[in-house]
Amino acid sequence: MPTIEISDETYLKIKDQLTEDESVELETLDDLIGKKWFIRTVTYHSVGKITKRIGKLLELKDASWVADSGRFMGAIKRGVLNEVEPVGRMYINTDAIIDMFPWKHKLPNEQK
Repeated sequence: MPTIEISDETYLKIKDQLTEDESVELETLDDLIGKKWFIRTVTYHSVGKITKRIGKLLELKDASWVADSGRFMGAIKRGVLNEVEPVGRMYINTDAIIDMFPWKHKLPNEQK
């Protein structure tokens, strides 16, 4: 496969649009740390970067409450959310988590 060379400036502009390998290696809850996730709990959805685990709590930074994810494939594959409320830091109890999806997009930072 041929290699395409781009400048550092161009890479910084497009890096959030590049896709990673779909697989995520997880063996413990601590393996979630440092990665961005779309999380569905029993009562709400959120998106953010997990920064640490405190017992059963996951701390997220740059987090948002997702009031309406819109079409789910569009949310996960393209990062398109219909309604979102950035909240900054939040904590989620792992007992309430239904499922999680790697978030490969820029985290929302404006209310929509």
